[in-house]
Amino acid sequence: MGLEIIEEYKKKLGLTTAELAERSGVPKGTLDKILSGVTKDPKLETLKAIARVLGLSLDDFDDTIEDSTNIINSYKDLLTVYTRSKNNLSQAEKMKLAQIILSDDEEEG
Repeated sequence: MGLEIIEEYKKKLGLTTAELAERSGVPKGTLDKILSGVTKDPKLETLKAIARVLGLSLDDFDDTIEDSTNIINSYKDLLTVYTRSKNNLSQAEKMKLAQIILSDDEEEG
């Protein structure tokens, strides 16, 4: 299920978009964009605020949100590992890491 769950639960609870905005602290304009599909990938903090008001968890939203969170966590893990080990890496090893990262970016673009 995707972000349409917001509209579904908003109706179940008898909330208007303005009421959801007020209770969640998310600007009404932002909610309008999410509900209309203009914003397809809202910020995690925005979704948390909406979910709290609707009695939902982030797991109730689209799988792509979980994927985004995993990417963020993976990136943080990578930074942690690199930061802890950078003094033990040779210049050649650092260059190899840079090449790997850049080659992945070029393939996607």
